[in-house]
Amino acid sequence: MFRSLFHLEVYDCPMKRITFFLRAPSALLLAVLFLPACNPTQLLCGSARPVPSITSLSATTVTFAQVQEGYLLTVTGSNIVASSVIEVNGTAVTTQVISNTELQTTLTDTEITGPGTASITINTPSGNSGDLGCTSGGTSGTLTLTIN
Repeated sequence: MFRSLFHLEVYDCPMKRITFFLRAPSALLLAVLFLPACNPTQLLCGSARPVPSITSLSATTVTFAQVQEGYLLTVTGSNIVASSVIEVNGTAVTTQVISNTELQTTLTDTEITGPGTASITINTPSGNSGDLGCTSGGTSGTLTLTIN
């Protein structure tokens, strides 16, 4: 009968349980170092925020008159968390997180000062896992909103 001194359960991506039965503390260290995971520091970086991605805008073209009235823009993507914000031309704007795939903001002539184009991104600020050498948060790719 196998008797272990240590029992380690880890959840790997995507939520697959891996169980180790280890006989010695040194085996525990080796199991943690060589554990297959989504990212090599997953065990230490469990609270790291993911980098968001952006997939679409509710409209790719709006009129400046719509912006002056206050245009509700919906941004769709993935890896959106409660601290994620929409950025217009690199500046964070007041954002409502609707779900883990959707954000909204009301564009006004404060953000959009006239006809042209605006670069729209999603930004998630880094969390507190930076102290562990983990990457956390970041900025999505860019989609362009045209204002006529």
